Amino acid sequence: MSEKYMIIDGIRTAFTDEKNILQVIRKAGIHVPTFCYYTDMSIYGACRMCVVEDERGSIIASCSTPPKDKMVIRTNTSKLHQHRKMILELLLASHCRDCTICEKNGNCRLQMLAARFHLTKVRFPNTHPEPVIDDSSLSIVRDPSKCILCGDCVRMCNEVQHVGAIDFAHRGANMIVSPAFGRPIAETDCVNCGQCAAVCPTAAITIKKDLKGVWQALYAPNKRVVVQIAPAVRVAIGEEFGIAPGKNTIGKIYTALRMLGFDTVFDTSFSADLTVIEEANELVYKLENGEKKYPQGNTMPLFTSCCPAWVRFVETKYPELLPYVSTCKSPMEMFGAVLKEYYKPADAEAGMETISVAVMPCVAKKYEAARDEFCRNGVPDVDYVITTKELILMIKELGVQFQEIEPSAPDMPFSINSGAGVIFGVTGGVMEAALRHVAAKNNETLREIEYSGVRGLEGTKIAEISLGDKTLRVGVVNGLGNADTLIRKLQRGEEKLDFVEVMACPYGCIGGAGQPFGYRSVKEDRAQGMYKADKSAIVKRSCDNPTLINLYENGILKERSHELLHVHYGK
Repeated sequence: MSEKYMIIDGIRTAFTDEKNILQVIRKAGIHVPTFCYYTDMSIYGACRMCVVEDERGSIIASCSTPPKDKMVIRTNTSKLHQHRKMILELLLASHCRDCTICEKNGNCRLQMLAARFHLTKVRFPNTHPEPVIDDSSLSIVRDPSKCILCGDCVRMCNEVQHVGAIDFAHRGANMIVSPAFGRPIAETDCVNCGQCAAVCPTAAITIKKDLKGVWQALYAPNKRVVVQIAPAVRVAIGEEFGIAPGKNTIGKIYTALRMLGFDTVFDTSFSADLTVIEEANELVYKLENGEKKYPQGNTMPLFTSCCPAWVRFVETKYPELLPYVSTCKSPMEMFGAVLKEYYKPADAEAGMETISVAVMPCVAKKYEAARDEFCRNGVPDVDYVITTKELILMIKELGVQFQEIEPSAPDMPFSINSGAGVIFGVTGGVMEAALRHVAAKNNETLREIEYSGVRGLEGTKIAEISLGDKTLRVGVVNGLGNADTLIRKLQRGEEKLDFVEVMACPYGCIGGAGQPFGYRSVKEDRAQGMYKADKSAIVKRSCDNPTLINLYENGILKERSHELLHVHYGK
């Protein structure tokens, strides 16, 4: 069979299974501008920036047109050039132009394309509406005046996440993106995942910042500011400083945090080990003591509870499943409780107050930290949550040359973590860590788990693991749309599982909305970076962490593990 090809700008380009002309164009090394195109979402074709011209002079949208053998197109003609500039001018005519103080300054696709096409003036009067900011959410901020109606957020919320908190409203020139009936976003079923903000090309939806409170705490002389860093941060933060995606920069992060003024720095991988032990024990209890029946008579699995957006999804859409969600707190909240307890005697003696800060790839953690379930005596276990992006802003503001600083180690006494705790940041990592804990202690079993099918960035993975005389059937899902589909199968009795890991963000925490933006290839590099960190770890299993063992046997968790490490939702 002869090779299929297209002629793009005079260059012969072969294609195979590319779904549209745009993918073939990119394969040819040409970057056609887009606003509304994402390979992980449906084709919308609203922005018309990606149009090309065929050999008959017809204008066609490259994102929604399938490639044809021997097709001839041009991506840059006088007609196309004027067409794209006109679109940009019209968008800018109804857009805020205070770029220097905009949240997305330097990362705004509209700004980038305006510069690319050398737009120095706009011929049309500025009809930019007065901004009506919706900051009701603890995780995101909406500024509809900066919306360009690309539909990226709508498709992410509805198609990928199955949440449906926002959609298009009205028609024609009055069209807007809005929650139903114009309600504040906090009054909807929004799960705070922030994926809408992750795909927004402008600053119409952004991550809510908590930097002011953190800086004030760092400058206060009577406050001890402790910080924990989530596993996924280490393989993404370097991208903003010229370091390759997936490069493990955790040592540099420790150094940078100390330079910013944090008193002690810790790795959330330590408390991920705590979560593994507690959650795996729950799984063992479920397997040994029979299975609860779902109201329809079906057997339901134990679901993980590490992801706050997933917990919120269950609360709003499947409240009947709450009894099947693990009672374990997330690693962030476990560490928050442990740190506040650990420093309590020293604080009382020195007249200090411990402020607990968490650096997370996830914006739903901001919502989680503010929940009443994670406050004791009116005091939250985690005072501030900042994202990877926020930490990048702090590092840049202080002038720290991240790529040049030397790495350092975390502080005692919580300085040891296992490789199992590190891989929490990638889809399948929680499952693999838990299976390592309940499996036999030998390298052959660890290799069997590694190749069992729980690794990989696929949206849904089903695997069977032999544990002695038992065969465990497990599920791993990332993206709430995939979780929704799996739940429906479980409810109908079409699937039977013992244990299910759910991460709300596509690809897991490495793809969290608080991370620097990256396409799938970047997230694949991040995932590999996580597994490389695990491979070089001396301790592979959470239960072999000596610091953890001491915490249970002689430390603050002695006879208090359930009080400090577990939570009950929906009570």
